[in-house]
Amino acid sequence: MVWLDLWAFHVKTIRLKPGREKSLQHKHPWVFAGAVESVSGMPSAGETVDVLSASGDWLGRASYSPLSQIRARVWTWNPDEVVDATFFARRIAGAVDMRRALGLEAETNAMRLVYGESDGLPGVIVDRYADVLVLQCLTAGAERWRDEIVSALIEITGIENVYERSDVDVRHLEGLPKRCGLIRGKLPPEIVIHEGDLAFRVDVCIGQKTGFYMDQRRNRQWVRTMVNSRRVLDCFAYTGGFTVYALAGGAAEVVSVDSSQQALRLAAENVQRNHFSPDRVQWREGNVFSVLREMRDRGQRFDVVILDPPKFAPTAAQAHKATRAYKDVNLLALKMLSTGGLLFTFSCSGGVSAELFQRVVAGAAQDAKVEVQVVAYLSQASDHPVLLNFPEGAYLKGLVCRKM
Repeated sequence: MVWLDLWAFHVKTIRLKPGREKSLQHKHPWVFAGAVESVSGMPSAGETVDVLSASGDWLGRASYSPLSQIRARVWTWNPDEVVDATFFARRIAGAVDMRRALGLEAETNAMRLVYGESDGLPGVIVDRYADVLVLQCLTAGAERWRDEIVSALIEITGIENVYERSDVDVRHLEGLPKRCGLIRGKLPPEIVIHEGDLAFRVDVCIGQKTGFYMDQRRNRQWVRTMVNSRRVLDCFAYTGGFTVYALAGGAAEVVSVDSSQQALRLAAENVQRNHFSPDRVQWREGNVFSVLREMRDRGQRFDVVILDPPKFAPTAAQAHKATRAYKDVNLLALKMLSTGGLLFTFSCSGGVSAELFQRVVAGAAQDAKVEVQVVAYLSQASDHPVLLNFPEGAYLKGLVCRKM
């Protein structure tokens, strides 16, 4: 009895309010602040706590985040599993093995190796670019175990060069400063990745995400198969992923638009790297909305339009404002799309569901006074898996629409 009292004294716990345990019983890994009745043991940020129901039943073992609305994120559902360096090595090894089982290494040397909650490691993102690993620690729990995570990554992958891109806004919600820089090893003079027969130089130090949109790998293949001899407009072109695939698919011409001069320079380099004629591409630097309005007013027409904007709504609270932006850009695209043309349109905003996104595009078509068919639904590549009990992991929504 004395031993049990001592154990209870030392274990740090979160106790939930009555009736708030159902999501955890269904293995959803988030505990929101509003569900918490009490916290015992004075856990610090990122520390491991046991999550208990109102009646004291053990529900999970989680990382604690005192400043976030997501107050805890579950590491394990097994009461016998200890969260330590071995735990992280085991989870990372499982994630890496899954990508190998998918056969991705035969297709590319760039892939997501760890995808947060979907790999049982909330807040941990790891991308591989050739011989460099890029780490993002997004939560207090990931931050606390950062050194152990890095050591496990190097041992399991054999890649000694680790760069950090923990410079995203979500860290502010966790009370964490942004951080970016080399952790281990060194960066090569240039990082070149391949996807099948195509090659891209990636700058992991700057730009969107960790350097490249690997989640669009399969969707770029879709574009490649559907653009032969067509005039293509690539909006939010970034470093030229869709542009290069369109050229590989035989596009007659590609007009690529982005607000970043630096990104477009790298995109032009990637076109050259793959031995496509620069005469087949027009580069337009500027605000995409403004450029599209100008092109619309000049009567420009395209056979294929690609819209791959950055996040307009990271959270559901921002969804209303985001839907206006999505509707505006899709309306402009549909007005410039030729009859029989294809619109590839995407949302990577977690706060915008697939159903809402389709309604927004339908509203844009109605305002444009055109009939549109959805010929395909697209999503993220297989190295970004989605747990059935964590639908938030399915962030990338895509529609291939045909203008009738």
